[in-house]
Amino acid sequence: MSTISIIGSGGMAAAIGGRAAKVGYTVEVISRDPAKARALANQLAAGATTGMYGAAPAGDIVILAVPYISAAAVVAEYGDALGGKVIIDITNPISADATGLVTPASSSGAQEIAKGVPAGAPVVKAFNTLFGHVLAKGGRLDAFIAADDPQAKTLVSTFIESLGLRPFDVGGLQMAQTLEALGLMMIGLAQNGAGTWDIALNVDIG
Repeated sequence: MSTISIIGSGGMAAAIGGRAAKVGYTVEVISRDPAKARALANQLAAGATTGMYGAAPAGDIVILAVPYISAAAVVAEYGDALGGKVIIDITNPISADATGLVTPASSSGAQEIAKGVPAGAPVVKAFNTLFGHVLAKGGRLDAFIAADDPQAKTLVSTFIESLGLRPFDVGGLQMAQTLEALGLMMIGLAQNGAGTWDIALNVDIG
């Protein structure tokens, strides 16, 4: 197994990193706060390491596990250090009151983030419809993927499958807008119709 780099140290970083570590990936945790990165790496164990914020990540896949409001700044700070990497954007660009999306009407968070990455660093939208605590529990969940680069999409699909999840390709990166609306819907469902955050969206193929 190879190295997976995660920028961020919150719940989703822990959930994805935990599943990756369990199946044999070396997980590199990177944070603006080195103490938080070290704490998460210690929690993951299994040889997890920490990286220097802003330096070139060790993994071919870099998971952007920061709030959407911070994502553009993080990408800008890394600049060419992300060259040649596949960037997985897991963010949900929702308003503070969780009533709508904060992206331009004709765009998505992933497409806005993609504007700031160096050439040769494709962005793949994934994991944004999964809640971190549900992902951390284990089990075979469905993960939706949107990207323009076929090789990046294949690489991320293989990674997702290796975590015990079922990847579903929904199309090009423009479909990230739909996935982000779906992420918002999941929050609304948890708060209203379902009455619990212990939910996941799965596809039933008859």
